[in-house]
Amino acid sequence: MRSHLLNDSTAEHYRRSVTAGIERVAAKLAAADRPFTGISVGELSPVVDAIDLDRPLGDASAALDELDRVYLRDAVYFHHPRYLGHLNCPVVIPALVGEAVLSAVNSSLDTWDQSAGGTLIERRLIDWTAARIGLGPAADGIFTSGGTQSNLQALLLAREEAKSRPGQFDRLRIFTSECSHFSVQKSAKLLGLGPDSVVSVPVDRKKRMQTVALAHALEQCAAEGAAPMVVVATAGTTDFGSIDPLPEVAVLCRQFSTWMHVDAAYGCGLLASGERRHLLDGIEHADSATVDYHKSFFQPVSSSAVLVRDRATLRHATYHAEYLNPQRMTAERIPNQVDKSLQTTRRFDALKLWMTLRVMGADGIGELFDEVCGLAAEGWQLLTADPRFDVVVEPQLSTLVFRCVPDDVTSPVEIDRANLYARKALFASGEAVVAGTKVGGRQYLKFTLLNPETTAQDIAAVLDLIAGHAEQYLGDSLDRAS
Repeated sequence: MRSHLLNDSTAEHYRRSVTAGIERVAAKLAAADRPFTGISVGELSPVVDAIDLDRPLGDASAALDELDRVYLRDAVYFHHPRYLGHLNCPVVIPALVGEAVLSAVNSSLDTWDQSAGGTLIERRLIDWTAARIGLGPAADGIFTSGGTQSNLQALLLAREEAKSRPGQFDRLRIFTSECSHFSVQKSAKLLGLGPDSVVSVPVDRKKRMQTVALAHALEQCAAEGAAPMVVVATAGTTDFGSIDPLPEVAVLCRQFSTWMHVDAAYGCGLLASGERRHLLDGIEHADSATVDYHKSFFQPVSSSAVLVRDRATLRHATYHAEYLNPQRMTAERIPNQVDKSLQTTRRFDALKLWMTLRVMGADGIGELFDEVCGLAAEGWQLLTADPRFDVVVEPQLSTLVFRCVPDDVTSPVEIDRANLYARKALFASGEAVVAGTKVGGRQYLKFTLLNPETTAQDIAAVLDLIAGHAEQYLGDSLDRAS
């Protein structure tokens, strides 16, 4: 079994095995004519369940053959231009080179004596990102597993800062827009705050937080004897890509002495944009910010970070263990990243972004994100000009929310069912993948555009497919009714 361990004597075996896997994936990418095969849970589950995990194949080639049947053949391929579903991006090749390197070396980024140069690379990238945001010279941060963890850590820091005001824990309040990410509510629960701790702030017609409503909510909080803990502004909502009015939110946070967190998990690509960076104006006032490089920086999952204006606040996540990061190491100025992180063992995910910046540069990333934002603007024009569809809001980033409204159908329930059917039928066909959501209680569809290879022609073709499936459902429904 030692022949399977990666070391000096198995380097050639490693090279051959990994190359064989890469060649399989490359062949699949080259041959994929649609984003999905359309296989159902019922079809694939028995294939996976039939595999006896206690009887190894003993050969990497045989294992890859099996993997093709249980995964590669039916995977959802985000690189395909008609994958228009969730916030999943095609990834850039320099990041994949970084992924291959970090997986093999297997550094753990918790302590200096496990990562050495990796620690310094991650710290440099945190400084680079903080500078792009404009957080100032005292800024710091840490890479995380994703936006949910980043938001959790930011709210933990905000809670601990608020607790410095005695007797307020059970009266702490979190203010966030009704379109913000569900991780805000989840974080509140994990942090031991009550169900009433999250105050949902209404949004305007563009799905941005209404600052007048926020001001009123903050005033009411004070009047009730509660304590504002944090305002979570969103720079790129999951459903609409909308960006809250960050400068106005910052003013209110200063007025009410409240921590300002900006969830820019989606909109962080604007940090590299040559055309749209102004959309993030105001983020520089944040006390903390979430960025997901694995969304709009075109990085493989996972690659995220939480940034803070004042590195001293990261002390709320600091614990010392004699076997790992004893207190004396701080005095010796040994940089242990675990001192800032909610995680202990942690992958060297920063290497992917490092390789990307060293090969493509920030401008290269920004150009890709600007392309998909421009494509969304084209998609908006197509939808507004097409009488078959109702579109919710003009995009600020790269998301379009709409629904098919067939002629002569007035029942909202039937329209809901037709759109839901269209999405499911499209997924089952494998020809395209789109997402869905609800707006005002009604069923809508969603394009999340993160692939610069997608064209306006792809969007038009998928809209035709959606309309066709919706009309088929309504026609069948009428036939059944008669």
